Parts: sequence; C-alpha cells; structure tokens
Amino acid sequence: MAGKPKPMSQIKQLLRLHQQGGGKKHIARTLGISRNTVKTYLDKITAAGWEIDDLLALEDPVLSQRLHAGNPAYKDPRFTYFSERLDYFTRELARVGVTRKLLWEEYRASAPDGYGYSQFCYHLSRHTDARRPSMVLTHQPADKLFIDFAGKTLSITDQLTGELTQCQVFIACLPYSDYSFVMAVPSQTIADFIHALVCCLTSLGGVPRALVPDNLKSAIVKASRYEPDVNRALEDLANHYNTTVVPARAGKPKDKALVENQVKMIYTRVYAKLRNQVFFDLDSLNKAIAKKVSTHNQTRMQQKAYCRTERFLTEEKPLLAPLPATRFELKYYSRYKVAQNNHVYLGADKHYYSVPYAHIGKTVQVIYTRSLVRIYSEGALLAAHPRDSRPGRYTTTAEHLCSQHQHYLKRSPEYYIRRARRAGPTLAALVEKIFSQDRYPEQLYRTCDGLLNLSRKADPEAFTRACRLALEHQNYSWGFIDNVLKNKMTGHPEPDDSKQLPKHGNVRGRDYYQQTLKL
Repeated sequence: MAGKPKPMSQIKQLLRLHQQGGGKKHIARTLGISRNTVKTYLDKITAAGWEIDDLLALEDPVLSQRLHAGNPAYKDPRFTYFSERLDYFTRELARVGVTRKLLWEEYRASAPDGYGYSQFCYHLSRHTDARRPSMVLTHQPADKLFIDFAGKTLSITDQLTGELTQCQVFIACLPYSDYSFVMAVPSQTIADFIHALVCCLTSLGGVPRALVPDNLKSAIVKASRYEPDVNRALEDLANHYNTTVVPARAGKPKDKALVENQVKMIYTRVYAKLRNQVFFDLDSLNKAIAKKVSTHNQTRMQQKAYCRTERFLTEEKPLLAPLPATRFELKYYSRYKVAQNNHVYLGADKHYYSVPYAHIGKTVQVIYTRSLVRIYSEGALLAAHPRDSRPGRYTTTAEHLCSQHQHYLKRSPEYYIRRARRAGPTLAALVEKIFSQDRYPEQLYRTCDGLLNLSRKADPEAFTRACRLALEHQNYSWGFIDNVLKNKMTGHPEPDDSKQLPKHGNVRGRDYYQQTLKL
C-alpha cells in the first residue's frame, strides 16, 4: 500500500472474494495484485473491527478516506503552533513590504523545528484562499455590458517624422454571450471614453439594461474646469439611452472578471497579430482591430458548441433595448454670471451668448454640447443658441435686448424711411434727402431720431409746414426745424426780399450782350 492506492472498485472486489471464502493467494491471482497488498488490506480491516458489509455499502470516496486516512496535518504538533499565528500572518501580509519569505524567516526564528518554506506557504495559502471564495456568476442575456480600458496601448506612426503616438484601447463585453467590442481612441479622457461607448452601443445595435464601467477616475490624469464629472457624463448617457450605470467597485476586478479575461484574449488575438503592422492614422488602426475582433467573436469557444457571434445574434441581440433616434452628445456644465450687456461669457469657447436683459446680474447654469448651448435660471430655459467656437464673438437674439438696444441694432436708412412714411409723406421726403448727404451715418441716425421725436410732440400741421420749409431751403438739420417750431414761424408767410429794378433807358438787355459776344 506504500505505492499508488488501488481503485476502490477493486478493493470492493477483494472484500467480496474474501467474504466468499477465497484465500489471499486466490484473491491476488484473480485481481492481478500482489498477495502482500491483499494481506495488508485484510489485516487493516480486521484490526479496525470493520464489518465487510458496512464497507461494501459505502461510496468509493468514503471508503477511500476510511482505508487511506493517512497522517492528517492537524495531528502534527507543528500545526498547532502554526495555526495559532495564522491570523497574525494574514494581517502582516497586508502591510507594505511584508512578504511570505519574511514571515517564514520570523516564524523559523521562533520555531526552529517548524515547517519548511514550501509547507509554510502551502498551509498559509489554504487559510487565505478559504477566506476569499470565488463565486460563479450567472448572467442573463442583454442584462449588462462590461466596460474597461486595456492596460497596454497600440500606436500610430507619423508618416513625416516617424514619431509614435500611443493610443488607448477601449474594450467592452456582453457577459452572457461573451461578445466583444474593441476600439482605439486617442486617450482615456471623458470625451474619448464617451465617444467609444457610443460607438460600441451603435455597433451592438441596441442597449443593455445596465452599464458596468471600471473605476475610470483613476485613468483621468489631468482634470479640466471645462470637462464634466465622469460619473455625471455617464449618467447623462445612461438617461439618453434609457439604461443604468452600475460601476464596479474600486480594486474589485472580479466584479467584471469576464472583461478582464477578454483583455487577455485581445492581447493574443489582436495585439499579437497586429504587432508587425504599421498604421498611420487612427481610422486604419480601428479597421484592422475590427477585423481581428470579428474573427475572435466568430472563433468557436472551448467546451462550447457555438461561437460568441452566434450566441449574441440568436439569444442576446433581440433582447437589447432599441437605440434612441438621436446620437448622444456629451454635455458640459458651467455656472456663469450674466454681464451688464446681458450676455454670458462661455470660457470654453471664449464666446458670448445673450440672455433676456431682465436676468442681468443673475448666476445662471449653462449646459452645452458640441452643437448647442442652453442657459437656465431656476429651472427655466432662458435661451438656446447654436454653439459658436469663434473667440471674441457675440451670439445675440434681438428679443433678449431692452427696447433701447433693440432700436439701436435696427437702425438703418431703410428703417428710418419706413418710420418716416408712417408719419407722413413730407417727413419721408425730408428723411430721404437727409440720407442723400455725404455725412457720417451715426450723425444722420441721430438727426432722424430727433425728427421722429419732434413729430410725436409737435402739432402735426405745424411740423409738416416746418418740413416743407426745410425742403425749400435745403436745410435738413434737426436744429432748423426745431427753431421754426419754437419761433412759430410756420403760421406767417415768408417776406419776399426780391425787389424789381426801376425801368429806365440805361438798362442793357439781352440783345446787347449777344451782340457783344459776336464781336
């Protein structure tokens, strides 16, 4: 029995033959084992006082344990001393710089006859492993999408300089079918991460019930005042796609073990197969990645009668929620104070956007995407503008300005002529004459504003006669008409200053001068 233990089915045959009266030599010859082996088993059973019928009724593992109990470790005196210190060893391993080798050296210093290093590690591992059991998770179709970034990068090469640019690799996996999506992006910033996730959902053609991302905050090296919080960005995306976000716990890779395993397979089936190829842009790199991932998804899985693509298309894709009609755009959040000119300065673009003038001095919330800027105050939408990234410019809605500012912006020759025509044809003729002058437009606008103001305050008939006087005398200034009205000159006829020459014979007529010219 010192060698390899015999199968329990053979031992039961040995017991049956012995029960039937067979001798040791007969049993050994019948079963093809040595006579000493037969003798050892029978002597052990007799010494223990076991009944053969009871042994035959036992299952093979139970019978094997009874016949080959061996020398349990817990009966070793060294184990008692070692087990009393197991909790201490476990606590110490969690401390910085403490290794099993160091703990074993300290253990042997206190117990020179204790376990060797290999036995020390074996018993310590049995203790720590028992405290960290691993659970087999059962996943439902279309339930979750695991998301992660690979630890290693891929690169693109500058054609002119040969410089390599490292690209991050986004990996997503549906745990039920193990169907994978892989995409290279410039960085792990929020914008690139959201872009890759949107492309993933578009490629899947549907939305799972929950998204399970990694602890991505650790990947954002440099924060930006113009970038949204990563959790808020994911929440906005989840609301847009009618799903939920269930982040994995920090430092708990088993929460998304399948995508961690996918990363390892992607290293072999994508990274390794592209290692000798050179890519000059991100688009060509992603096309090559997509081909290798498609091959990976169509490869028959070990111990399975199907590939990932087959299971995804037949059992999972029909259960995914439909994609929304519009593609998600990343939202950015900021708070600004409305300036005195009733505009908000958006620092990301260095651009100004208008809000109604009644909100001057208030602090408003600005939510903007790649294409649209929305401005809110106390939950109410104040303004919505197309996003304009030109720095130093103003995007203004005329209705947001006060009446004086609206009037200022509307000023033009056509604007004043239209207003003058509503006041009367004489004023309209005068305004047309005003704009026929070669003068600075701002001065002409002020003259028209003054005349329109006089038309509202003065007597209509008197104002009309004053305008006629201005046209007759070709004096188109506001001051002339104002003086005429103040001095009430419109009620009296103008004196005729022209005088007729007296008739006398010394007056030379036309004929005289024509004759002179001929000479």
